[in-house]
Amino acid sequence: MSLRIDRGLFKYDFIDHHAVLCVAVDADVKDIRKRYLSIARRLHPDSRVAASEAEKQLSSELLSKLVNPAYEKLSLERTRTEYILVLSQMGKRLVQESSAVELHSNLAKQLANAPNIDLFYKSAIAKIAETQFDALQQVPQVIAQISELNLVYLMRIAGQSLAGSTPPAKINPSTTTPNAAKNLAPPPPAALPKEDSAAEQYIRRAQTLIDKNQLAQAKVELQDALKLEPKNSRSHSLIAMVYLRQNQLKMAKIHFDNALKLNPKDESALEWIPKIEKALGRQSGASQVNSSPKNGGKQPDNTGGGGLFGGLFGGKKK
Repeated sequence: MSLRIDRGLFKYDFIDHHAVLCVAVDADVKDIRKRYLSIARRLHPDSRVAASEAEKQLSSELLSKLVNPAYEKLSLERTRTEYILVLSQMGKRLVQESSAVELHSNLAKQLANAPNIDLFYKSAIAKIAETQFDALQQVPQVIAQISELNLVYLMRIAGQSLAGSTPPAKINPSTTTPNAAKNLAPPPPAALPKEDSAAEQYIRRAQTLIDKNQLAQAKVELQDALKLEPKNSRSHSLIAMVYLRQNQLKMAKIHFDNALKLNPKDESALEWIPKIEKALGRQSGASQVNSSPKNGGKQPDNTGGGGLFGGLFGGKKK
């Protein structure tokens, strides 16, 4: 598969590393690193156990040829500063040549006239990031769409600094359709892509991983979510379910308790806390009996018979 991209900033012999990582052109190093780690986890071979060999190969190519070089460029202060300077100069140059700029995606055309540049641009970037690597074969086209957004954003910001106003990008008529005027009209607020918090994105990925029974990876996502939002009841409830399915009842109860404090109506916590308390009570009772002098001081064996998790879920560990 060809990884060549010829739209947006790529068309001007420029490698748009921000588009590759799907981060805003003014994203800070912390956000860039967070996004890179998220992509790297998704494309890493260990995360694609069920994928075909062709998909694993393509995933590896995307990671090594696009994602890793982009992060290397944007994570180092010196190279990142030089890169941002080039971006700024490119925006000013493109404003002067705006009549020759060609846009293909509706989002880019809408951004050209959107009344709130930053809101529309960053909302669109965040929305695309959710599904950027869902279909690996389509990744170059998605990156091209992101790069068009970056191009328009740079032009509008440069236009503000040059003229004190925000002139819309002039679209080459050869690339527009009879509905172009409609596409360029400022979209109503309801049409703006919804911007989810970083924690919510971690939670959504964790839920998908839980559904696939990839518990270790789900736990990592939820731990990251809790670092960002320690009082997110949904994160506590989901990580409690992960611990529960891993037969770590005490940790499950701690997080279910936290979820219930933050949201007294949390259904999972209300359902499982009594069951966990009952199971822990049985464990405590068994420990006391088995450690008594009558039993020779033996400790209970919780390694067989499905353990406490097996007892809670009908003897089958999921």
